[in-house]
Amino acid sequence: MAGEIWQIGKKVMKGLSSEGMYEVLDYETTLKLHDAKGTKATLKKREKVRYLQDNIIAYQDQAWGDGKILQNYRCKPGVAVDKYRSGYKTHILISLREVKNRGDIDEFNIQWGISRGFLSPTGFWGTDVDHRTELVKVEVVFPKNRPPMKISVLEKNL
Repeated sequence: MAGEIWQIGKKVMKGLSSEGMYEVLDYETTLKLHDAKGTKATLKKREKVRYLQDNIIAYQDQAWGDGKILQNYRCKPGVAVDKYRSGYKTHILISLREVKNRGDIDEFNIQWGISRGFLSPTGFWGTDVDHRTELVKVEVVFPKNRPPMKISVLEKNL
C-alpha cells in the first residue's frame, strides 16, 4: 500500500514539475479506409496547441502501424525535417521555422497515406495522447462494402 501511494505521489510531483513544452487544446484525428481490402488509407490530424515555454522551435509528431505508413507526409505549419524510430513508433521532427513563446497558439494540420495497412479482417487502430489535452475527437471512416463488425473504446490514464 505504501509503495502504491509513493508511486502516485511521484506521478503527481512529476506532473507539477514538468508540464511539458505545450498543452493540447483540441485534437481531432480521422482514419479513412479507401477500399474494402484495406490496401489504401489516409490519416488526418488537427491539433491545436498552446506553448507553455519560451523559445520553442520544433514540434514532434508520432506514427505507428502496419503496412507502409507516412507516405506523402504533409504538415502545416512547419516542415518535417527528420524522423526516427523508437520501439514501435516513428517520431517525426517538425521545424516550426520560427520561434514560439509561452502563450502562443498553433494549429497543426497533418496528413499521410497508408498502404497495405488494414489487410486483416480483424485489427485495431489507436490514438495516443501523451500531453495534457482538453478535447479529443477520433473518427474512423469505413467504405460501404467494409462496415465495422465490432468497435470498442479503451481509455487509459497513467
